[in-house]
Amino acid sequence: MRDGVNLYGAAYLPPRGERFPVLLIRSPYSTQHPRYVDWAVRFASSGYAAVMVDSRGRYESEGRWRAYVDEARDGYDTQQWIGVQAWCDGNIGMFGISYPGFTQILPAPFRSPYVKGLMPIANQEDNYGHLRYNGVLQLQNAMNWIWLGVRTNQQAPRDLLDWDRIYRRLPLISAMDGIADRPFFREVVRHNEFDAFWSSYSMKGRYREVNTPAYFVTGWYDNLVHEGFKCFRGWRREAGDARARKLTRLMVGPWTHSQIGSAEPFGDVDFGPDAAVDIPGEHLRWYDQRLRGIDTGIDEEPPVRIFVMGRNTWRSEDEWPLARTKYTAWYLHSGGRANSVSGDGKLSLQAPGDEPADRFAYDPADPVPTVGGQSMFPSNTGPRDRRAVERREDVLVYTTDTLASDVEATGPVELILFAASDARDTDFTATLVDVYPDGMAIHVTEGIVRARFRESFRRPCLIPHGAVVEYRIVLWETGNVFKAGHRIRLEVSSSNFPRFDRNLNTGNVPGLDEEMRVARQTIHHCSQYTSYLRLPVIPE
Repeated sequence: MRDGVNLYGAAYLPPRGERFPVLLIRSPYSTQHPRYVDWAVRFASSGYAAVMVDSRGRYESEGRWRAYVDEARDGYDTQQWIGVQAWCDGNIGMFGISYPGFTQILPAPFRSPYVKGLMPIANQEDNYGHLRYNGVLQLQNAMNWIWLGVRTNQQAPRDLLDWDRIYRRLPLISAMDGIADRPFFREVVRHNEFDAFWSSYSMKGRYREVNTPAYFVTGWYDNLVHEGFKCFRGWRREAGDARARKLTRLMVGPWTHSQIGSAEPFGDVDFGPDAAVDIPGEHLRWYDQRLRGIDTGIDEEPPVRIFVMGRNTWRSEDEWPLARTKYTAWYLHSGGRANSVSGDGKLSLQAPGDEPADRFAYDPADPVPTVGGQSMFPSNTGPRDRRAVERREDVLVYTTDTLASDVEATGPVELILFAASDARDTDFTATLVDVYPDGMAIHVTEGIVRARFRESFRRPCLIPHGAVVEYRIVLWETGNVFKAGHRIRLEVSSSNFPRFDRNLNTGNVPGLDEEMRVARQTIHHCSQYTSYLRLPVIPE
């Protein structure tokens, strides 16, 4: 590296030839990661030199590891070093999932002349979106770093820890104390606003510096699906090179973070064998075109490839969001008792008149549990049945009548919610659910907003006393067909734990507080305060 630090790498060379295009991964997970060793062997067998490099301070690499911070500079220096090696033909692509997906895009603004393509999988635009969402700490993501030791992964015995106790420990900034030394976790908790801690290694505002096409891959239940869409839009709309804008692609399958490309069932829905994609093979299709000039046909295909859940089929599209989308308002209704699935909450296309508000109490000592969704952990992620959650009195449930025909919702989902609280700061959550004819309530997608960040992630403001506030809760993106005979359901509450940290409702600095109080929440849906779910409906 430019400061004299040496990084360790393992190179897999084809059995014949002297100079090759190179596929590079930069990772904190070691050059012996079984998945990537398998990929490297396959890439080398296909005529590529596959190079795996340990991040600074990890495993065999010298220096001190600072999670993410040095990856942009070190990534560029690594690309420049590889580009002049005798066994490199001057063309480099990259590969890797999650953290190694992020290490692909971070050096992109430096524009190494050797890098001709990227294939980031399950990556983020920045860590404020990965470790926080709408200012709310994605607690399970942040805690995931407990097993990532300073140099290796062999630190805390993850499976033997009492995770519920750790998640609930207050103040949150002390949650890992006595378990492992994790200064990065404490910094993540301390930096609630989008400040220099986050922006110092972010792609926000930097897409115009990019001149390399990228092929983004994610899953509808990937914890980083929303970040993947941000990056795809940034590349397609703002990349500084017209060719990079035109060639950039996106694939979204019915996958969770740890099962990209797999057809193995997870959650309570089986998406069928067509869910499987040969991810290393897709790399070869992409890089044969980018690095070798072989016409694989990929550049003539539409830039977006999505798996439509419900129909369980793949479909190609020309843009995102889809140009033919009919954004449709489904309005919240009730007689003032939408609490639980036994309440009187309704969703309909008819705007409300004068209706009583719904009320519930949010107690951070008894939060709504995470059941399914875009969680990083496979044991509780994906399309899970939420009937147990919907029996709670602090969960408002709004459901349509039985659908007479299919309704496809593909695109960004949003809830416009008018709410009041007796707390100075609190959270509101929203979950979109597909209700099957047998009553099974399958999680589709979800969102959350922290009241103090409703207007800005840089300048938080508390709730004015007694005010009815409009909240826009983005439930990320989805591609799902609600079949005829099914019902569309919306859940509204104030917690989703432990995927997200609990708002303690005090108005004090999040993460540094031990005091908890119960918040009394009021959800309005009437002619003055029209709360509605905005679905991206795709016409037949």
